[in-house]
Amino acid sequence: MATQAAANASRSASFLRIAIALQTLTIFLQAVSAGLLLTLPYGATLHSVGARVMYGASMLYVLAAVLAWKPGGGSARPVWQACGFLVLASVQVVSGIAHMPSVHLPLGVVMFGLSVLALARR
Repeated sequence: MATQAAANASRSASFLRIAIALQTLTIFLQAVSAGLLLTLPYGATLHSVGARVMYGASMLYVLAAVLAWKPGGGSARPVWQACGFLVLASVQVVSGIAHMPSVHLPLGVVMFGLSVLALARR
């Protein structure tokens, strides 16, 4: 029974690492698509689709953090971090839709840095 619980905890931790890596990758791809936004006619479409994918990756991060925390009874810190990141992603989406580059661009850089930091900690 204890070995099964350890295996489940290991799988949950792996899922959490994968979710954070996916989130980090999507944020990086958003930076690339922002550059394409300025140079290609379909750059806006790529950036818009990428925003949806990045937001979905942030929601997946929350789900993975809850799954890693709840069954294993570990620390709730990753859940709070994932929820905080989802709030940042929400602000990022709203500032992008509102065409507020003075908020949108620096927040994107901060989000990428925080995501890389979270990935390095796992």
